[in-house]
Amino acid sequence: MLREYQEFLFRGNLLDLAVAFILGAAFNAVVQSFANDVIMAPISAALGFDDLSAMRAGGIAVGLFLAALLSFVVIATVLFFIIKAAERFKRNEELAEETPVPTDETVLLREIRDLLAHQAPADRTSTPPSI
Repeated sequence: MLREYQEFLFRGNLLDLAVAFILGAAFNAVVQSFANDVIMAPISAALGFDDLSAMRAGGIAVGLFLAALLSFVVIATVLFFIIKAAERFKRNEELAEETPVPTDETVLLREIRDLLAHQAPADRTSTPPSI
């Protein structure tokens, strides 16, 4: 039973999921800090608050809602750009895989074509030999 438990813990999918979860949590901390410390701080200062969540209107914590809304917009925007970059990277990788490697015959034929293209114009206008 202990061996089965060990096999379960070190199964490839479970380890991948654990790594993804840990990286996701770390990424969440980075994006939250970006949203709260970099984006929200100037907005709060422009509105005259130390912290946007302190803004109240008639006893209603409007600032908490605005802070959550702006945080959502920032997180969604960051994720959008990351996903677009990942898609572009994947697309470039797929295009690189699809590009065929030229064979020796293809290289030779291209060299012949290039040599013929560099011939003098007088040589090109001559009539081909008859067979």
